[in-house]
Amino acid sequence: MRLRRGSRISQLAVAVASLALAVSACGKTSSEASQDEGDDKGGSSSSEYKGKGIGLAYDIGGQGDQSFNDAAYSGYAKARKDFKIGGVDMEPGDGESSADKTQRLEQLARQGYNPVIGVGFVYAPAVKEAAKKFPKVTFGIIDDNTVKADNVADLVFHEEQGSYLAGVAAAKATKVDHVGFIGGVDIPLIHKFEAGFVQGVKSVDPKIKIEKRYLTEKPEEGGFASPDKGQNAASGQIEAGADVLYHAAGLSGQGVIQEAGSQKVWAIGVDSDQYKQKALAKYKQYILGSALKDVGGAVYDLTKSVVEGKPITGEQRYDLKSGRVGFSDSNPKYTAMKDVVDAVEKAKKDIVSGKVTVKTVP
Repeated sequence: MRLRRGSRISQLAVAVASLALAVSACGKTSSEASQDEGDDKGGSSSSEYKGKGIGLAYDIGGQGDQSFNDAAYSGYAKARKDFKIGGVDMEPGDGESSADKTQRLEQLARQGYNPVIGVGFVYAPAVKEAAKKFPKVTFGIIDDNTVKADNVADLVFHEEQGSYLAGVAAAKATKVDHVGFIGGVDIPLIHKFEAGFVQGVKSVDPKIKIEKRYLTEKPEEGGFASPDKGQNAASGQIEAGADVLYHAAGLSGQGVIQEAGSQKVWAIGVDSDQYKQKALAKYKQYILGSALKDVGGAVYDLTKSVVEGKPITGEQRYDLKSGRVGFSDSNPKYTAMKDVVDAVEKAKKDIVSGKVTVKTVP
């Protein structure tokens, strides 16, 4: 059992040790840190809230992926700070089973954490089982809407809409009419990213050539957790002639961005604003933008509802209109490209107004 590199020093060492021992078979405890005065008592600003804090279980790649999981962590950290509550965020184990995930969520619920959130569709079976056993605990699952229970919130997004904007940006930015898409795993969720991106590109110019590549067929094969696979795929697409690459590959996307930066072509990030990620600072001038998915906002919203005694349940679908999906403009080089920015803004308005409906399958 080891704490994740860079974890904060806990003021609840005894509590953490107890939880860590209980869940050592199904993942690594990331943190149980007190960032604000009062956290060590598990207290909150709401006199009605009796929970111990947030229980967050990461997807493949864990915290530090500069993308999906880190987006979830941002909401976790903000909620803890704003509501003065405790929390545990946990890493997935190598080669773990669905039973391991179920055990992790059940242990968090048993320890008194509420809400308990599974980051990623792979937690669907685990959330379904744990929710049955702990009906008084609110569970959340990100990127899955198949779990139907009175104490479960399905937190899902219109990823295809942000990807459409990425496609428009790529089509306007390419100098050779040749772009690329790299998906982490060949599954329906990532197909939505591809579908939106391709439609966005074609809306600008249907003659633009699009390279497409999925890193693996199954999540357990490392498609979301292998920067080397992302780098190799990016190298192949650049060699084929693409000068703008969009990835939807989690941690593997770091390799895509690194290769694009090294070859001095554009990369488009995903989920988090990857231009702002410290681990990618060396390459940020080549990050045109990122197709944003406010996973952190969803985590925050669910936590807020539980703390206030009015838990969100059922399907919660976030889109461009709500501001929970979008395209980042942090790179000054992007904002200086007025024709690109104008095209993306127009596309955004067209989607929000209903003029454009974005496809969810390629």
